[in-house]
Amino acid sequence: MKPVLAILLLVSMFLSFSFLQFTMAESTTGDAPIPSFCDSKCGVRCANAGVKDRCIRYCGVCCQQCNCVPSGTYGNKSECPCYRDKLNSKGNPKCP
Repeated sequence: MKPVLAILLLVSMFLSFSFLQFTMAESTTGDAPIPSFCDSKCGVRCANAGVKDRCIRYCGVCCQQCNCVPSGTYGNKSECPCYRDKLNSKGNPKCP
């Protein structure tokens, strides 16, 4: 009886470890930019914004989705087509 329990315990530990490895492997993505990249780029982009925290929030969302932020504080959206083409529900540009 004891060998059967030991084998069941080892099998359950192995399955648990395998599931944990599978879960951890799926949760990591190499496509997501480093948050400090978006923070620094959006800080520059929103330096002259009237409502700075809203600008930084929307810029951060766009940066995470597009992996780029246009240079400067205004314009230059041709540098990042994904950033340029994002629209809100009213059809206005989503990204500052």
